[in-house]
Amino acid sequence: MLFIDYSSAFNTIIPSRLTTKLESLGLLPSLGDLISNFLTDRPQSVWVGNCVSSTLTLSAGAPQGCVLSPLLYSLDTYDCVATSSSTTFVKFTDDTVVMGLISGNDERPYLEEIKHLETWCQENNLLLNISKTKALIVDYSKKQEQHYPHLRDFRLPSKVLRNFYTCTIENILMGNITAWFGNSTKQDRQALQRVVCSAERIIHMELPDLQTIYYKRCQTKARRIVKDPTHPNNRLFSLLRSGKRFRSLKTNTERLKRSFFPQAIKALNQGN
Repeated sequence: MLFIDYSSAFNTIIPSRLTTKLESLGLLPSLGDLISNFLTDRPQSVWVGNCVSSTLTLSAGAPQGCVLSPLLYSLDTYDCVATSSSTTFVKFTDDTVVMGLISGNDERPYLEEIKHLETWCQENNLLLNISKTKALIVDYSKKQEQHYPHLRDFRLPSKVLRNFYTCTIENILMGNITAWFGNSTKQDRQALQRVVCSAERIIHMELPDLQTIYYKRCQTKARRIVKDPTHPNNRLFSLLRSGKRFRSLKTNTERLKRSFFPQAIKALNQGN
């Protein structure tokens, strides 16, 4: 996937070219003339405080902030389409993603599509912002490539490796874990736990499993809610008459039972 970024995309609209494209789409010439009149000879000045700049007349581009500008840009670039059956263009206003399926390591159709897009941009007055245009490769192959154990070669202390794991790997694995872990499948949990086990073998140190971290974070987040009477969900945490345990929430579905609030109350009761 190639995420395209254009430089000042709305400023590249040429009224005469847009009018021609509108007519090719079957729109009335009078409508094209009306839009062309709207885009040409537009006075523009800058007003800052009590200072006003001299007026500059513009006859290209579409006004920034105008509700009509995104539509005009979409119509102006309607003919920017993929030519290969293995490639798809996904567009939303001035955002474009080129998605290509590469089979048998044959990248030629995808690269030819990129060349075609580059040529189209040159013909339509669009400038690619190379520094902000990024590519993303998604590999669905199940064959695992050989990973060289660089971390082991460095012979770093286990404490340093543990800090590295916490900052770079655990931070990603546990991101927003209180929202998704409860309803994750057994297969997904096992796959994530294998990453933790691999890290344990590398750093020679026992690491907390996902379930333990999940309950601890549920407890931490729930305690913050309990201590904050202004929190909109504070009322869900009500103590029983004993004053030691929280009242469990009634859940009619398994999905609701595994969601954050029922699991957070369960974690708090287990910690008491």
